[in-house]
Amino acid sequence: MVAVLEKNFLISLAENAVKSALKLGAAEAEVYVYDGQATNIGIELGQIIKTDRIIDHGLGIRVTLNKAVGFAYTNLIGDPQAIENAATQALSAAKASRPDPDWHGFPQNKPYNTIQGTFDQKIVDLSPEDLVKITATMIDAAGEVDQRIFPIAGGVGSGYAANAIANSNDLVAFDQGTITECSLATLAKDENATTPVCFEFNASRNYNLNPSWVGKEAAKLALLALKPKPVPTQTSTVILTQLALQDLFAYTLMAAIKADNVQRNQSPFKDKIGTQVASENLSICDDGLYPGGLRTSIFDGEGVPQQKTPIIEKGILQNFIYDNYSAKKVNKESTGNAARAEYLSTPSISTSNLRILPGNKTSQQLLTEVQEGFIIFYLQGAHSSNPISGEFSVVANPCWKIKNGEITHPCNAIMLAGNIFELLKNITLIGANERQVGSMIAPWILVEGMKIIGK
Repeated sequence: MVAVLEKNFLISLAENAVKSALKLGAAEAEVYVYDGQATNIGIELGQIIKTDRIIDHGLGIRVTLNKAVGFAYTNLIGDPQAIENAATQALSAAKASRPDPDWHGFPQNKPYNTIQGTFDQKIVDLSPEDLVKITATMIDAAGEVDQRIFPIAGGVGSGYAANAIANSNDLVAFDQGTITECSLATLAKDENATTPVCFEFNASRNYNLNPSWVGKEAAKLALLALKPKPVPTQTSTVILTQLALQDLFAYTLMAAIKADNVQRNQSPFKDKIGTQVASENLSICDDGLYPGGLRTSIFDGEGVPQQKTPIIEKGILQNFIYDNYSAKKVNKESTGNAARAEYLSTPSISTSNLRILPGNKTSQQLLTEVQEGFIIFYLQGAHSSNPISGEFSVVANPCWKIKNGEITHPCNAIMLAGNIFELLKNITLIGANERQVGSMIAPWILVEGMKIIGK
């Protein structure tokens, strides 16, 4: 069983550190306390090669003095002197910084919403031996599909995290959560041919993993990638699955809806609130309260209650996402989208669970709408997309040809080129098969007029 720090202890740490910073001379103070543990089982070339357990806890202090902000942290949370030293360092940083006329204080205390499905004691109680068994089940399931399948990488992990926050505006909050996940990357070998790597995963805040499904699906995708055929350059219909969408949107759309990018004139959505920016088929919200969401929590990295924020409704841009600083800068309220790298950093704006609202078509029904096109599961190179212009050029490998509503054969690597903000306008159908991948919850989407560069 994992040993976790108690709620009252973490809250007390945060409150006492705030008092310490104010006593040292800070005008305002905010303290964020983190306690987390994770166990990971690693796979390499079909073998379980390592077991890692990471235990980390720490405390980050942010203070202000004359509208100048300073920050410091320590991982010695059991040492009162170390915490006081961190407060002193944060105050020294504030004294050395320039006043920020756009600083308007830390968040006020507000009531919190109830969330569901984010903590499971069964995950806390998992032992490394339990995770090894799950890993073996996943590897075995892949091997049972076909002897040509080779699991090459992946793993199984479980984690627990607790957060406490307090500030000088009498804000005090605590939350805890769990996560467990498994993933497997496979390839298939047939005669002298080897497929590209195919990948599948399962992640949940509750202990309901299905490692057999992950192993089998990763193996089936690799088998389907054998004997690819060349693709000529063309303009075509494309179905983007969740993994492809997450890769593409993470470096383009998600950046465009962040208020700080809008305020710095680095978003093409600036001055577009209330206008049509996407197909009327598309509705997107950022939902920090989504039941069981991988990024669902009671509050964000500043203690602001998380919420559901409409971003695009039937193609019309409705809102941006804000942290406390960017919101107060323009006389708005934070949307609860401040994120932290645990206790090691100050907050920055990030999506919680960015959800593309599902349509009413099953996977098969979506396929039947395509007379000729492609289905894309994986993308490479999305990180090189231009978040300001929206231009992207990514490689899909493997991908599959669709003919008369059926997947007919795998294709050699192709390049997709275009602009994400034009792509949003060319979405004609949205599936009902939503799932969460990273920070995105989405179904398959069908896009017309995609430029395909083949050989």
